[in-house]
Amino acid sequence: MDLNFTPEQQAFRAEVRDFLAETLPRHIREKVRLGKRLSKADNEEWNATLNARGWLAPNWPAEHGGAEWDAVQRMIFEEEACLAHAPRLVPFGLTMLGPVLLKFGSDAQRQRFLPRILNGEDWWCQGYSEPGAGSDLAAVKTRAVLDGDHYVVNGQKTWTTLGQHANWIFCLVRTNPDVKKQEGISFLLIDMKTPGVTVRPITLIDGEAEVNEVFFDNVRVPVENLVGEQDKGWTYAKYLLTHERTNIAGVGFSQAALATLKLVAASTYSGGKPLDQNPHFAGRMAQAEIDLMAMATTNLRVVSAAAKGQAPGAESSMLKVKGTLLRQELTSLLRRAAGPDAMPFLPDYLEGGDNQPPQGPEHAPAAAPTYFNMRKLSIFGGANEIQRTIISKAILEL
Repeated sequence: MDLNFTPEQQAFRAEVRDFLAETLPRHIREKVRLGKRLSKADNEEWNATLNARGWLAPNWPAEHGGAEWDAVQRMIFEEEACLAHAPRLVPFGLTMLGPVLLKFGSDAQRQRFLPRILNGEDWWCQGYSEPGAGSDLAAVKTRAVLDGDHYVVNGQKTWTTLGQHANWIFCLVRTNPDVKKQEGISFLLIDMKTPGVTVRPITLIDGEAEVNEVFFDNVRVPVENLVGEQDKGWTYAKYLLTHERTNIAGVGFSQAALATLKLVAASTYSGGKPLDQNPHFAGRMAQAEIDLMAMATTNLRVVSAAAKGQAPGAESSMLKVKGTLLRQELTSLLRRAAGPDAMPFLPDYLEGGDNQPPQGPEHAPAAAPTYFNMRKLSIFGGANEIQRTIISKAILEL
């Protein structure tokens, strides 16, 4: 397998790099670089810039306003965007719901919702997890009962990322409790402004209310908001999860984190010497870089196969496990490099205020919150324990 980039791919990388240098707003780039929190307006501004170029929806067909990139192009863009400190694209409308509507939605749903995702009129969130139904997603209990031309929805979703910004939520709901649990689930699109929808933020250990609980109390949803067929939602959910796990290894994020860590370690002193000359710390940095190089090669193999239409096997689970552990290790090393300067919690600064941190280097205020936030990587997109089971079954044929 040839893992070298073609001249066309190298030219595309140069095009992406130039575009980012010319159009990525400085105030957004600096927020990302310093680990500050992006506002909804920041994300919308960057999305509008990408949409104007036709690059906002990389895996959508051109006829629906997408970039229609192959797997290698998407990987190149992710790597360059991370190194340029561009925001991560909020995936729920673009890379989760969009592909589901393109494959399983009605023409009316595609015409109604896809343009609104691109132009920023709709902000989507994901209604999958519930108390008692996370990794075992088929255990969802939120009920939807057909009543004339509406479904009446009652239940609760949790860990709803950025649900405080959303005006729409796509939900897995139970429409038939009397069959095998995977066979009684439907996929509904719910307007968050509908009476009976309540959003309650959950404050995480890093101090940010990034996720939410969403409650449904006799929420009436028009039947035309059902995607596909009733009781076939598990099929659509699995299809969506394949897109959620695309590039979940986060090679680009790790490359950017490693570059930052090297700069910090070279300018931070311990015992009179730069931290990157400390044998223990330098050894952990070197191991992280070796792991990243190996993971990047494996990722290239997977995207190369995907570009040829081949479905990835256990490699996707391997990348998920290794990628999340590596990102956690890099944030741990950066926190250690910050030392006591990482201890103060500065919510105003992290929320994007212009005030400078009262002490320590510029990377210090976000070091601990980022470290704590990255603990979630082992769970979302399929818990690492489950991914290891998938690997063992695929390789050992258990």
